[in-house]
Amino acid sequence: MMRKSNSSAVAVLSFLVSVCLPAHHAHAAGALTVASPDGKIVVTFELKSNPQPYLPGERAYYRVDYEGKPILADSPLGLDFTGARSLDRDFEIVDMDRHVHDDQWTNAFGAQRDVHDHYDQLRIALREREAPRRRVELIFRAYNEGVAFRYFLPQQPNLQGFKLMAENTGFYFAQEATAFALNLGRYHSPYEGEYRRISLDEIKPESIVNLPLLVHLQGGPWAALLEADLTDYAGMYVGAVPGFEHALMSRLSPAPDRRLDELVIASTPKPTPWRVLLIGSRPGELIEHNYLILDLSAPCALADTSWIEPGKAAWDWWSGSYAANVNFKPGMNTPTMEHYIDFAAAHHLPYMLIDAGWSPENDILHWIPEVNIPEILAHAKQKGVKVILWMNWANVKKQIDQAFPLFEQWGVAGVKIDFMERDDQEMVNFYEEMVRKAAAHHLVVDFHGAYKPTGLRRTYPNLLTREGVMGLEYNKWSNRETPEHDVTIPFTRMLAGPMDYTPGCFNNATREQFKARDVQPMCQGTRAHQIAMYVVYEGPLSMLADYPENYDDKPGMKFIEQVPTVWDETVVPNGEPAEFVTVARRKGDTWYLGSMTNWDERDLDVPLNFLTRKQYEAQIYADGADANKNATSLSFAKQFVKPGDTLHLHLASGGGAAVVFTPVP
Repeated sequence: MMRKSNSSAVAVLSFLVSVCLPAHHAHAAGALTVASPDGKIVVTFELKSNPQPYLPGERAYYRVDYEGKPILADSPLGLDFTGARSLDRDFEIVDMDRHVHDDQWTNAFGAQRDVHDHYDQLRIALREREAPRRRVELIFRAYNEGVAFRYFLPQQPNLQGFKLMAENTGFYFAQEATAFALNLGRYHSPYEGEYRRISLDEIKPESIVNLPLLVHLQGGPWAALLEADLTDYAGMYVGAVPGFEHALMSRLSPAPDRRLDELVIASTPKPTPWRVLLIGSRPGELIEHNYLILDLSAPCALADTSWIEPGKAAWDWWSGSYAANVNFKPGMNTPTMEHYIDFAAAHHLPYMLIDAGWSPENDILHWIPEVNIPEILAHAKQKGVKVILWMNWANVKKQIDQAFPLFEQWGVAGVKIDFMERDDQEMVNFYEEMVRKAAAHHLVVDFHGAYKPTGLRRTYPNLLTREGVMGLEYNKWSNRETPEHDVTIPFTRMLAGPMDYTPGCFNNATREQFKARDVQPMCQGTRAHQIAMYVVYEGPLSMLADYPENYDDKPGMKFIEQVPTVWDETVVPNGEPAEFVTVARRKGDTWYLGSMTNWDERDLDVPLNFLTRKQYEAQIYADGADANKNATSLSFAKQFVKPGDTLHLHLASGGGAAVVFTPVP
């Protein structure tokens, strides 16, 4: 598929801080609306006058309703330019059109193979009434899954090259709400932290809240704020609006080597990213519909994707240079890497990921003496295993044009690129450069130290996964990575796309037993909790974090071997953020289910309405009877089930369950 042209994208408005004040209905222009195909979601756009003398002119607002109830009240739109008047007032509508789009595309590398792209669109062309009479177009799309809008600045004599000082797009929620927020308080970060359950009004004007932001309106639906098609632009965050309840305003990430009033440097024609609001009556709907981020992103730019292989990978870093009962000293050396390759081959894992330390610190064109890369790659090829190499992004930046062709020549299959920890315009552009050049040399990509996904993986599906989440590694030095966190991130971070959480710890511990340690690390929660992650967490490239001997002949390994990493269909039978989650995913005719709880022991009744064949054999991996005291305890049972049945699961504290449903002939 061809990539979207700029003409289908959209734009940039400007907005003074004063426009944060609410609109008044006096002197209101006629409202324009667009509704979702099922009629449940309505977006309204209006030009409205505000009577305050310091806010002259008509300004642009939008609002969103769901099933007749307001989600967003009148919310302002706009951008401030550096060295030019804000494009934020005194508009006239010079053109308007509507468009209905109903299509489907295939995603072979995600959680939903057949992706529906169905929306009603409203495009509004505005022009300033007074000189310099600049023009801007607003495009609103209403999907059954949510709302998206963006701005497009067409090419025009009075607005050519520009520098963006601020985007002041408002998200003024209509009532009090609970939020699950990642508020790291800074723009430059690896997006690693807890999503805290707070009141929406606990977000302050000085807050720098990462996306996704999950919001639950009182007595109403769930909504998640995200962005899509982040291209040649700065990443978006939100903070509160001074003096107004439930009101958020966009913030853009600054580059470290630019002035703070030059967040985006561009020229017309220019689109902005999509501002996205996923909406559902239950939180699990948002997980089911996270493909909306891909719908809004540019189609695949690669003519051939047959070389891209999703799958699982052995990984040497987590265990801390440890192996049991081996005749070599474990570490970053050739025997250890070949040991992991042998393990991958024995358990049908497509990949081995060689992590940090294989190369000199500032050079990815060579290897250290202890790690014979040609020998390792030859051994991997003989075993039918592909190799992925870790590298620091700074080395990639300076050596990319030499390194990527060299890796292809060596026979390397992919790269794990780490420590970017930024999403300003420069870094956003470098992400695209990295995946584009990696694709040219048949390299799959795993970004770590990364910002949240925004749909780039649709355009370049060799981008299999990325981190951008507080994952399993935090157990090595803290107790922060808890079962409560584990059942929160499916409803928050995962709404943006795959997350390389690196599951698979088999040294499971109860809350009382857990101790953070670097070598042979523990993880919090049960064995069943860990293996359930391979279904619950979306990850086309998924690690097996532990060392080989901790998997061999251990309960649960058979499930990990057989579970896929890409899917044909996804449903979420039940779940509540920070409490528990159940996700079912289909590959072919077989369904897989993962269920996880926080530290609360609980019983779950899972409706099996997603099953479609007459009868299935359910292979159930569940917490053992003593799992509250022995977190490695895992039971296995079989039973026959049919559509409409209810599967009863007992989850221990920090527990889980993993189930395979195989059709009975």
